[in-house]
Amino acid sequence: MKKPACVTASAVRQRKVKNDDMGMRTEEYKELTLLVCELARKTGRFLQEEIGKLKQNDILTKGIHDFVTYVDKTSEEKIVAGLKTILPGTGFIAEESPGMERKSVNWIIDPLDGTTNFIHGVPLYCISIALMDNEELVIGVVYEVNMDECFYTWKGAPSYMNGKRIHVSQIQKVAGSLFATGFPYYDYGRLDAYLNLFRHLMQFSHGVRRLGSAAADLAYVACGRYDGFYEYGLQSYDVAAGALIVKNAGGKVSDFSGKENYIFGKEIMAVNDAVYAEFLEVIKTQFV
Repeated sequence: MKKPACVTASAVRQRKVKNDDMGMRTEEYKELTLLVCELARKTGRFLQEEIGKLKQNDILTKGIHDFVTYVDKTSEEKIVAGLKTILPGTGFIAEESPGMERKSVNWIIDPLDGTTNFIHGVPLYCISIALMDNEELVIGVVYEVNMDECFYTWKGAPSYMNGKRIHVSQIQKVAGSLFATGFPYYDYGRLDAYLNLFRHLMQFSHGVRRLGSAAADLAYVACGRYDGFYEYGLQSYDVAAGALIVKNAGGKVSDFSGKENYIFGKEIMAVNDAVYAEFLEVIKTQFV
């Protein structure tokens, strides 16, 4: 059998999505993913250059506790322009540009996940980029700028951080687990259930942390720093890339009922394989 030719970066750049069909081999997904990592790092340098430059009138409010700045918008512009060059013919689901055209193959982008952290100078925020082919996530990249940690994966591959393969933790029980979450910031209709679960985990696990970036939380589950993550009220661009990275690192991802509606369903739990079933039962006592 003839060995397939190595796919080069230039070859991937010259591809275009046609007839709603990605039609890529594993090596092409890999090369495409590495190009996206390069783009994320380049855009991350822009974020770092803007630290400390924000003035009060640069901070706009999209909703309750939901902020946006020129940094978010410019970051997104840079990412979109780069992705259009890397893989023409795709659609976009982007946080700061909700009116962009969507297609069967879409990039899902959060140009600055952790805007509130960024505004206050808290050094933890991410760029999150995923590629979805119809209903299937095929690429996930999360770049945490301050630690210069790029987490990434692609269809049929393990997950990596800066070139090193990563895997979820091996903790066996909720009692020995450390969890991450995000506080509800606009939907308080499920607050009692959320606080009850928070109370339970405070008492019967190693604790709960809140970083302020769902993308970072998911990446940290993927590499074993956290054993699980849960949150409701999130959007697709908050979780798409991180969810794929967790799954390809050996974890399990679902909504609160154990089903697959976690990208667009606005609730997600991502846990290592051993703890998943027990944690699902715990979360069902409050949310299902």
